[in-house]
Amino acid sequence: MTTLDKILDEYPLPLSVKEEIKKELEKINASEDIARKVVERCYQVYLRNLMEPGEAAGIVAAQSIGEPGTQMTMRTFHYAGVAEIDVTLGLPRLIEILDVRKNPSTPMMTVRLLPEYATDKEKATEIANKIEATYILDVADLATDIRRMRIIVTPDEKAMSKKGLSVDEVKKKIEKSLKNVEVAEGEGKIVIQITEPSYKVLMDTLDKLKKLVLAGIKEIRRVIVRKDEESGEYVLYTEGSNLKKVMKVKGVDASRTITNNIYEIYEVLGIEAARNAVIREAISTLEEQGLEVNVRHIMLVADVMTVDGELRQIGRHGVAGEKQSILARAAFEMTVNNLLEAAVRGDVDRLKGITENIIVGQPIKLGTGDVELVLKLGSKL
Repeated sequence: MTTLDKILDEYPLPLSVKEEIKKELEKINASEDIARKVVERCYQVYLRNLMEPGEAAGIVAAQSIGEPGTQMTMRTFHYAGVAEIDVTLGLPRLIEILDVRKNPSTPMMTVRLLPEYATDKEKATEIANKIEATYILDVADLATDIRRMRIIVTPDEKAMSKKGLSVDEVKKKIEKSLKNVEVAEGEGKIVIQITEPSYKVLMDTLDKLKKLVLAGIKEIRRVIVRKDEESGEYVLYTEGSNLKKVMKVKGVDASRTITNNIYEIYEVLGIEAARNAVIREAISTLEEQGLEVNVRHIMLVADVMTVDGELRQIGRHGVAGEKQSILARAAFEMTVNNLLEAAVRGDVDRLKGITENIIVGQPIKLGTGDVELVLKLGSKL
């Protein structure tokens, strides 16, 4: 252990701060005496920046995020650098993040590739074709023969070869997914004969056929290949999201692939990854609007949402609805319901928090109000 490490060990500073101080001191080749003075000064600054005991951390964070939120726009805009993909931004997106929607309005992924695929456009396009959902109408024409109760599929050779599909593969896929039909192949066409003589069955079969995914991942409707100017590698941007399946595709760099669907991240990678996703998505949404919120406030919100090991929304079905105080729950939403249910159960409110004390008109337990002075009568002061 170096002398510098020993000096730094004497002070309870965060690890990242210690590393930064060490890097800077090594840069200037500081002596032991100067190093001690610098570390001491840094520690004093660190202490001054800590939160005061009794500070209303939650309210400060709520105001810090809520005030810029009033200046956010209500728009859907093009994703940075990809004009073809629309993505929800501004206030609707922030609400989506804090509500942890299982199905966001515009799910999308940024898929990064392994080095041997990232620099080759052909290989990148190949992976894009593997990921993108290919429907039967993308590679073939459909025609209905009502008189003979059949559907004729005419494959487009050019489209089929582009997607790497053969007529035999398409036929097998149709046979697997459709019931009560006879599938035959001839003259480069696929004929689907309906066994039941019913117009409704014919139309239902046609609808099922149009929705049939021949290749790729069902949830991923579109993939766009773009060259990243900074790194010089090809990146795939998708419309739709399925993290679990995309990560398994050969050539995809799973460690750098991201989705804007936070709930999906929670299910696939766990709660810590979901916490980081909440922070990243909230900051990028605010920054895109030109608003600056200190990361610590967003981190506090993310921590509250994930502290139990489950992803909870900030709302009556999550954080706000699980408050201990009845009055605090009633003040948020569903006032009558909360009070009625509490009365039926015979719940007691201990008036420990801020909201409930404000409601009943008592001083709140914050700052100077957090201290109770007791005087022993008859004693000499």
